[in-house]
Amino acid sequence: MTGSAFGDLTGPSAGTFMGVPAASPGGPADVVVLGIPFDIGTHPQRVGSRLGPDHVRYLSAQLRPHLVELDGDPFASLTIVDGGNVVVTPGRVEPAYRAIEQVSRMVLDMDAVPLTLGGDGAVTLPQLRAAARRYGPGELAVIHLDAHTDALPGSADEPYTNATTFVRAAEEGLIDPQRCVHLGVRGTSPVPDPVGLARGHGFEVVTMESLRRSRVEDVASALAERFAGAPVYVCWDMDIFDPAVAPGVCTPEWGGLTAAEGIAFIRALTGIRPITVDVNTVSPPHDLGNLTGTLAARIVLEFLYLIDRAAHR
Repeated sequence: MTGSAFGDLTGPSAGTFMGVPAASPGGPADVVVLGIPFDIGTHPQRVGSRLGPDHVRYLSAQLRPHLVELDGDPFASLTIVDGGNVVVTPGRVEPAYRAIEQVSRMVLDMDAVPLTLGGDGAVTLPQLRAAARRYGPGELAVIHLDAHTDALPGSADEPYTNATTFVRAAEEGLIDPQRCVHLGVRGTSPVPDPVGLARGHGFEVVTMESLRRSRVEDVASALAERFAGAPVYVCWDMDIFDPAVAPGVCTPEWGGLTAAEGIAFIRALTGIRPITVDVNTVSPPHDLGNLTGTLAARIVLEFLYLIDRAAHR
């Protein structure tokens, strides 16, 4: 396929997600799947999420379109297309961010939902730039599931990493920190008290311990009620899952969600209006048995059902 629907900003991918049509110039769309094959490339041990988009697409062929437990058929009621991969060079932050933001804005201007396949967590910032410019930071809500806050300060020499996304977004005025919830934070950290740092910026942080104590479905339902009617940016870092079910991520942390808990969380979000869904941090070189890519494809499918429910409620 080619990326001609977005000019020279997107390029070929290895097939399309679950065989949906490739995006065509001027064609209608409710959802546009986009690959963002970018990572910062500075991780001391795990570089590979730049390969994530086509890994997830390839493994999506194992899925079937109908979910036994849910009504509806997003493939019949929504126009879902695959826009290929944004043309980026891993490690080259500024030009990559410009391209990612531009393609994201083009999809949003189509009144379609970008459903993106990362890439590491660094791909979120340019997508937030696009979403904030479309909807305004005062209206935009962010639900971020991740083992990490991605709200570390960084440094003057390295302001943009996959760990600084949300601090930069707040500094740029893209988001209201009080409308941004980080869920599932746990494990180890390169700095003391990352939760306190994030809360110091005004972010709400729900640790994995608190998430489980409150039941994941109940937390998701409360968020759906809280943000009902608002445009919601959903950021789903695959390291929210325990490495037992998703080993192929950039920075695995033990004690994460089970697959069943993750699926239950998404289903309990019914009532939100997703305007971007950002599924990131699948690293194929570390993906034992293709578990992470297969689970990521299923998470994308669950989000397609969620988008369908939002469109037709």
